[in-house]
Amino acid sequence: MSAAAAVMPSRDFTGWRAHLIALSVVAGGILLLFAHDAFDMVRIWWTASTFQHCLFVPFLIGWLVQQRVPGLRQLSPQAWTPGLLWLGLGGFAWLLGDAAGVALFRHGGLVVMLQGAVLAILGPRVSRALMFPLFYALFMVPFGEEIVPSLQFVTAHISMILLGIVGVPAHMDGVFITTPTGYFEVAEACSGAKFLIAMAAYGALVGNVCFRRWSRRILFVGGALILSVLANGVRAFATILVAHLTTVDAAVGFDHVVFGWVFFGIMMTIVMLVAWPFFDRKPGDPWFDPANLQGSDSSNAVTWIAPMAIAVAALAPALSSVMASRTAAVPASLSLPNVPGWSRSPAPQSYPWTPNFSSADSFAMGRYADAQGHAVDLAIAVYARQQEGRELVGFGQGAVGPDSKWAWTEPAAARDDGLGQRITAPGPVVRDVITFYSVGGIVTGSAGKVKLETLKARLFGKDPRAVAILVSAEDREGHSAQAAMTAFLRSLGPVKELADVSAGIR
Repeated sequence: MSAAAAVMPSRDFTGWRAHLIALSVVAGGILLLFAHDAFDMVRIWWTASTFQHCLFVPFLIGWLVQQRVPGLRQLSPQAWTPGLLWLGLGGFAWLLGDAAGVALFRHGGLVVMLQGAVLAILGPRVSRALMFPLFYALFMVPFGEEIVPSLQFVTAHISMILLGIVGVPAHMDGVFITTPTGYFEVAEACSGAKFLIAMAAYGALVGNVCFRRWSRRILFVGGALILSVLANGVRAFATILVAHLTTVDAAVGFDHVVFGWVFFGIMMTIVMLVAWPFFDRKPGDPWFDPANLQGSDSSNAVTWIAPMAIAVAALAPALSSVMASRTAAVPASLSLPNVPGWSRSPAPQSYPWTPNFSSADSFAMGRYADAQGHAVDLAIAVYARQQEGRELVGFGQGAVGPDSKWAWTEPAAARDDGLGQRITAPGPVVRDVITFYSVGGIVTGSAGKVKLETLKARLFGKDPRAVAILVSAEDREGHSAQAAMTAFLRSLGPVKELADVSAGIR
């Protein structure tokens, strides 16, 4: 965000020097205070293919700033106290994310704090000139994984429509498609989320660089996103069709070749070719009119705005340290309950299944059976206090772990206070899972409510203990998973009582 300092000649630098030095100090201080989150973002960019396009965003921001340097030379930066409010808002967002265990809020809060530093140190007029580069910094935040399940369904439906058009018989069960050739899963990696998220960043950049009218920008971005979703459906269909016409091995090889950034490059080329005739920004057009940004604002000395900015940013981690000191004791060992009408069963699972709750303070799991031949698995995980890497709800936590052979298929029926999921393992083996979360005195199946109650517990000093209870059964011939789980839950009694006993609350 201070890339202008590297390209501005010294003769034009006099009025900017103190402000750019102050901005560098404040930005550096913020990055040091939140170094863990900054490194975490970079780690995600480097290791998660969905967000590897973020690696280019800082360089694009530098280029966008450099493009605006001729106009910036005609403006005078002015330290602006109200800019600290935006910085404080970013700190508050980070604090909420830290308290609730939501990385999106922590990472977004860090970026907003850096934006606030620019606003406070350089002032509103320069910030308006840099409005798009500042906005584009939000694409450094890894976001969008929440749309993966929906995209899996959309991709599967598009594949089914196209298979029907070409006459390939197929059956869809959630995100699994069966044809005479084989059994295909529209997995998370096949959802097209990486292309949709990258296309959003690409579309926003092209929309600003190549268009002047907002109507054309909106149409371009919207069209690019729709094309990305449709094209990914075609890619999945093509993979299944190749398998139908040749072999599954050939289709896997085809998919590995096409399902890379080469595919995304082709999509970008198509988008640009279609939009080219409608570009209305000429290469020499100015990015903003400096004359409209001339004037004098009430300003403050940058020498005291800079330390104030660092102090505002430091307030969030200081409060977080105070909240993190609160904890509660949980039982040293966890015992599974006795359930009337059910007994512990040594019968093996058709395919091994164990839910994943990393770093839980206590975990227990067992199988129960009744006289009607129903078999149900019960798992309980207890956390004395949630924190980063030890969360009730998060990536890879729950019914399906990150390295599991089980895969999410579709939502399943569940009570209002539980989360129903259908998962599938090789075979195929199908089982339903109902997950209950207990935190802050409530039982819910909503990940959002878990985060909200965790946030309230951290902010207001409530009991931080949290429990996950999973009831699961396999779909077997003559034995419905739903019927087995319904009977078990009826005999188990109130889930909240089991959660409270497991956490040592009663």
